[in-house]
Amino acid sequence: MSEYDEPGRSDDSTTPDDGSRQHYSHNPYEQPHRQAPYTQQTMPMGYYSPPVTSPQAKVAGWVWPLVAATALVVGLLGGIFGGIAVSSTLNDDPVAFETGTGTDAAPGIVAPPLDPEKGSVAAVARALLPSTVQIVAREDVEGDAKGATGSGFVLDRNGHVITNNHVVSAAAEGGEIEVTDQDGKVRSAEIVGRSPVYDIAVLEVVQPDGLVPVAVGSSKSMNVGETVVALGSPLGLDSTVTAGIVSALDRPVVTGDQDGSSFINAVQTDAAINPGNSGGPLVNLSGQVVGVNSAIATTGGFGSDGNIGVGFAIPMEQVRITAGQILATGEAEYPVIGAFVVTGGRDRGGARVTEVKSGGPADDAGLEKGDIVRTVEDVPVPTGEALIVAIRSHRPGETITLLAERDGREVTVDVTLDGEVG
Repeated sequence: MSEYDEPGRSDDSTTPDDGSRQHYSHNPYEQPHRQAPYTQQTMPMGYYSPPVTSPQAKVAGWVWPLVAATALVVGLLGGIFGGIAVSSTLNDDPVAFETGTGTDAAPGIVAPPLDPEKGSVAAVARALLPSTVQIVAREDVEGDAKGATGSGFVLDRNGHVITNNHVVSAAAEGGEIEVTDQDGKVRSAEIVGRSPVYDIAVLEVVQPDGLVPVAVGSSKSMNVGETVVALGSPLGLDSTVTAGIVSALDRPVVTGDQDGSSFINAVQTDAAINPGNSGGPLVNLSGQVVGVNSAIATTGGFGSDGNIGVGFAIPMEQVRITAGQILATGEAEYPVIGAFVVTGGRDRGGARVTEVKSGGPADDAGLEKGDIVRTVEDVPVPTGEALIVAIRSHRPGETITLLAERDGREVTVDVTLDGEVG
C-alpha cells in the first residue's frame, strides 16, 4: 500500500461493483440498497465508522479489515482562521471569514450574529433559511441520469456556496449542478474546488443576485449541551429545520464516499439529520454557522435508514481553512507525516505504527515501526483514527510533538509536517 492510497484501506481492499454501494446523499433517481441487519453502517449522506465496533464494519460497499494500515496523509489544511481574507480566483471581491458586527453583509463581510438573549430556533430559522440552499448534482452515464441531492449555504455575495464534496462529486467530471433557494429560484452552479480529504466543496453560483450570506461562527465557542439548529433538504424536503443539542465536541469520525475517506474532528449532535442534509449548516442560537452537516450513524437493519440521534458536522474552523485555500488556489492542502497506523480495531491503547516511509517526515524525526503513539501535543490519541484527526488539526510546515511507547519506554518525537494536495 502506498502512502498516497486512500486512508484506512489495505492493498487487498476492493470496491465491489455489485450494486451494494450506497449513495451518500439523497438520490432522487433511485432508492439506496439496504445493508444486512445489525451491520454497523451509516447513511447515504456520508458514513461514520466508529473505531471500536464489530470485527468488521461494512461501510457503503467497502469491507474494511479489522487491522488496516492507514497512511497518515493527514491533517488540517493551512489557510485562514478567524478574519483572514483571501481573494477568489473567479472574481475580484475579497472573501473574509469574519465574525464581527457588519451591518448589512457587504461583499466579503458576513452578517452580524443574532442577539444571544433573543436567540431562538424560530429566530435562527428566519435568519438562516434565506441563506440555505438545496443542491442537485447530476451526471449522465450513457443516457442514464444519476445524481444526488444535498444542501449548502451561501458564504458571500459573490455567490460562493459551501457544501460537502460527496454531494457534488458525481458532477465533478462534466456533470451539472443546480442550486435552489428558499423562494424556489433555481440557479446553475460550478465547482470552484473540492477536497475529498475533508469532504468540503466550494461552488460558485452563476447568477448570485439575491443570495444572502450566512454569519460564520466557531465550534470552539460551543459547549456540550448547547442548542443547535440544522437546516437543509433531508430526503429532498427543502427548507427543513430541526433542532437539538451539541452531544459531543472533537469526536474523531471517519466519513467518506467513492472518492475516499475523510477524518474529521466532528461536532456531534442529536438534531435530526437525514440523507439530503449533507452540506447544510449547523447553527448556534446566535445565528452563526458552527459546522457543516456531513454524516450520521445507524445500527443498520430495517427502519434504521434515517436519523437515530447521532449526527456529525465538520467544524467551521476546518471549513474556513479548506474553503479559504480553495478560493485562493482552486485546491486544498493537508499535512502528511509519512507513516501508517492500525485503524478499525478494538485496541484503544494508542495508535500503533505499522510502517514508516523512508525519507518521510516521521522517518526523519525518528518514529519507528512498532511505536505506539499515545499523545499529539499532549492530547491523548487512543486510536489510529484519533491520531489522524489530531494531525489534521495542524498545518503543513508545523512541527508537532508525538509521545510514543517503544519497547516499554517513552520516547518523544518532533515531526515537521509535509503537505499534499487533496
